[in-house]
Amino acid sequence: MRTRFVRSFVLVVVMALVLGGSGALAQELGPAADQATAQLQGQHVQLVGQIGGPTFGVAVRGAYAYIGVGPRLFVLDVSSPSSPTVVGQTDVLPGVVESVAVAGNYAYIADGYAGLRIVDISSPAAPVEVGFYDTPDYAQRVTVVGDHAYVADWDSGLRIIDVSVPTAPTEADFYEIAGRAADVAVVGDYAYVADRDYGLRIIDISVSGALTETGSFETPGNARGVAVAGDYAYVADGMSGLRIIDIAGTGGLTETGFYDTNGSSKAVVVAGDYAYVADGSYGLIIINVSSPETPTWHGERDTPGSAFDLAVTGDYAYIADSEGGLRIINVLDPEAPVETGSQETIGSVYGVTLAGDYAYLGAGTNGLQIVNVSDPEAPVEVGSYDLPSASYGVALVGDYAYVASDGSGLHAINVSNPAEPTAADSYITPDRAWDVEIAGHYAHVADRASGLRIIDISNASALTETGFCDTPGSAYGVALAGEDAYVADGGGGLRIIDVSNPISPTETGFYDTSGWTLDVAVAGNCAYLADGASGLRIIDVSNPITPTEAGYYNTPASARGVAVAGDTAYVADATGGLWVIDVSSPEAPTETGFHDTPGYAHRVAVAGDYVYIADGGGGLIILRFLSRRVYLPSVLRGW
Repeated sequence: MRTRFVRSFVLVVVMALVLGGSGALAQELGPAADQATAQLQGQHVQLVGQIGGPTFGVAVRGAYAYIGVGPRLFVLDVSSPSSPTVVGQTDVLPGVVESVAVAGNYAYIADGYAGLRIVDISSPAAPVEVGFYDTPDYAQRVTVVGDHAYVADWDSGLRIIDVSVPTAPTEADFYEIAGRAADVAVVGDYAYVADRDYGLRIIDISVSGALTETGSFETPGNARGVAVAGDYAYVADGMSGLRIIDIAGTGGLTETGFYDTNGSSKAVVVAGDYAYVADGSYGLIIINVSSPETPTWHGERDTPGSAFDLAVTGDYAYIADSEGGLRIINVLDPEAPVETGSQETIGSVYGVTLAGDYAYLGAGTNGLQIVNVSDPEAPVEVGSYDLPSASYGVALVGDYAYVASDGSGLHAINVSNPAEPTAADSYITPDRAWDVEIAGHYAHVADRASGLRIIDISNASALTETGFCDTPGSAYGVALAGEDAYVADGGGGLRIIDVSNPISPTETGFYDTSGWTLDVAVAGNCAYLADGASGLRIIDVSNPITPTEAGYYNTPASARGVAVAGDTAYVADATGGLWVIDVSSPEAPTETGFHDTPGYAHRVAVAGDYVYIADGGGGLIILRFLSRRVYLPSVLRGW
């Protein structure tokens, strides 16, 4: 569900008037509308900086490629495909860029829950958002024909937006399909919708206000993408590969042929005799469709992450690879496609820890990423280290970063030179390493199904396990205080483990929460739990044998991460972003601020006034907590 939070009736009025669907009044009000937008997106918390995020969408025109990088649109000069260069990027958009279409001087962005965003790209070095239309659900894909943008809006079906005035787009029409709209292609009077649940649907769009479905074909998989060429629609059908549908026959739609690709087909482009498929973890698949009845494999090129989208121009295919950024592949010889250039990105961010001028990120399949945050407004990637499995929690001691890396366990990485981190050693835990905290010579690893594992790190080049304590749930997070480890144990709630003897740690107490415990922080006599749908739970652990709940605060989404500084708890609340909770009275915690981040908030770290969010698809989000100061839009001042 969409997470938009309005804290008073006055702000509801502002949203209705200033942020209404057309955006016309917002355009007239200018800066006042911008301030109102910021107020609706957060209170007492200011966006300071951002870096990273996955690449889901790409469009190419002339010498430029336009790609999504998390919540930003990047403009790249690809006149030399072997050395693409970033020439410009937008400010942070309110959602993660899912797809991009380019027409005239504008880029049209399907921005997830933030709907359709319109960016002026007439100056490639300074792309700027000029208009938006907040569609009802989740904008997945967009295509533009003439004065209209056609948005595949998930549960809200096909939305047709009049963009003749880019600064004030308005909805012209819509058609709610039975399933979920994942992609749309438009040819003549028809829109061809990839319906994730039911295959291909054809909508007659010739009569405004009277859209009708004229045909459908249920594919065996999950229709993710669609392209139309001649008498055929080509459907990227998830695990069922490429399906070719005859759309010209008088007896209804029929499947002419199919090719079962190796992976999960997500997007398709047809050029000449070939269909080019973005096939998830298998990259680019090239299929000869000169005979639609018998399509044949012709070539493929793997990409480092998961291929989500593609554009084909001339001799090149441009692949939006979720964690691998932009990959440029020469397809002059379809039987032997060759990668010629790339623009890599940090990708999604799931964990964050701070040390000195650096943020160390658990970046999923992109391993450990190191970012210089000495200027929080302009974070800069300085180094990275690839790991064999997805990376989540990170802890720092001296010159070493210790990374909890899913199925490959705990890794010790020498980061004395952040620009060139090197491996020291690793220890493969029995299950899936998710989080890590360090005290003295020991790393304490939350290892999902195998509970708490204690690793001796006195010699970073020779990691050894000294002991473990199995927990009944799924260990997602761990915090240390004194001689106790506090484990966020999923369905097992909070487990308190005495680790004074690292050879034989023992559970001393537990508290079974009502939710799914994903993270824990300890301050004073309280443990603060990110408890999924149950929000923030505050547990009195002054007697660790019999912990009791002191208080709670139900955050609006799903609490996944928590950090505590002084009397304030900071909660990473999934689609709810950051929630700031005053816990000076644990029995009666109160909200003091929030910020709706563009991605999915997983973890949070705090340094002074700055809050760092591992925001999944939103990358690393850097915020500043403004205490209880109130900032109102100028249109409200004096009321």
